[in-house]
Amino acid sequence: MEQTLIILKPDALQRDLIGEIISRLERKGLNIIGVKMMRLDTALLGDHYAHIVDKPFYKDVESFMQSAPVVILALEGYEAVDTVRMLVGATNPRQADAGTIRGDLAIGNGRNLIHASDSVENGKKEVGRFFNADELFQYEKDHFGQIYSPSERS
Repeated sequence: MEQTLIILKPDALQRDLIGEIISRLERKGLNIIGVKMMRLDTALLGDHYAHIVDKPFYKDVESFMQSAPVVILALEGYEAVDTVRMLVGATNPRQADAGTIRGDLAIGNGRNLIHASDSVENGKKEVGRFFNADELFQYEKDHFGQIYSPSERS
């Protein structure tokens, strides 16, 4: 099973969309294996966004991500990374398809509600960045036999 990281950004918290977004992820059959609310410090943000830290817009990203607490989720499921990316939609909400989280709920490009891991490798790395091993829980839901074939549950 793949793991992926979700960050529900300050705009999701401020706009009371946390429950709506989590509900969409759960309805798609993803397991929440870790969840917590936290404030992001400069070092953690710099590590997480190392690929854009030298960009001129990074200070705005950092300021925004520290403007309120965020909710961090570790999700697990069959093809979880691609599934979540499809549910989330394009980075720019004005280009995101209707029916996606960003297409339906986000407004501005820099304030797009949610971060989702972009690859299986990054999903594993990002989950490890935000969660200690004792904060992650493995379990199987009773209905998985109804929604996943045996080959998808391994």
